[in-house]
Amino acid sequence: MSLKNSFAAARAFALVLFLALSGFLASSGPGLALTATAAVRDANSIQLGDVTYRLDGVDAPELDQVCIDDHADAWTCGVDARDQLTKLVGGRPVRCDDVGPEKSFGKRHRAICTAEGDKITLNEQLVRLGFAIGREPIKANMKSAAAEAKTAAAGIWKGCFVAPQEFRTGKKDGALLGTACRADRDKEIRAALFPDELTMPPSCSIKGKLAVRARVTGNIGIYHLRGCPSYPATTKPDRWFCSEEDAQAAGFRKAYNCRRPK
Repeated sequence: MSLKNSFAAARAFALVLFLALSGFLASSGPGLALTATAAVRDANSIQLGDVTYRLDGVDAPELDQVCIDDHADAWTCGVDARDQLTKLVGGRPVRCDDVGPEKSFGKRHRAICTAEGDKITLNEQLVRLGFAIGREPIKANMKSAAAEAKTAAAGIWKGCFVAPQEFRTGKKDGALLGTACRADRDKEIRAALFPDELTMPPSCSIKGKLAVRARVTGNIGIYHLRGCPSYPATTKPDRWFCSEEDAQAAGFRKAYNCRRPK
């Protein structure tokens, strides 16, 4: 190789290294894998470094979602599902194999994730333990895991719940799932699953309100931050979010009178 070509190659390598260190190169993308210490944001998503992954093929209860247990009492199944995923990770490094960006929220990617030392993915384990259901299109292993959880009345299957997707969109007349659903108590169960006042999950203070006017911008609702004029007036939020990213991923836009508090 000539001296000129060697210099050009070295300069190209230096440029690539500079871009990588500067964060200009994508840290995630289809076909790529990332292994790092995991931060569990909710039962659907894991953050590795600055990349947030949604567990592919999995639909778990939202943090503010309520389910009915086997004693007909309301319980914060979304928080329990998040805690179950945290327990499965157990502080170990997690490898996430990227399968592409999430359609509804480009900054978040879908992935198949496995904790160090495990042979079964976190995606499948969460469904098998009954703390998530399969997400369309449902893969064969997820169907098997979901059937096993349902038969064993494990996790959320022990009671009565609505699919997380239907909870997110406020679909109150959707199918009731679980082994404790009673046709003669349909009205009472739905009232419990969609209470007039949702309990705010810990550290999740962003209020979301379903709104027809939000459809003008392609959204289903509007979210309000602490310190915004509309925040105290929103007394019965339909959703609680832990971050603006979560609210936007759920199809909510920020209130126009809202500015991030200083």
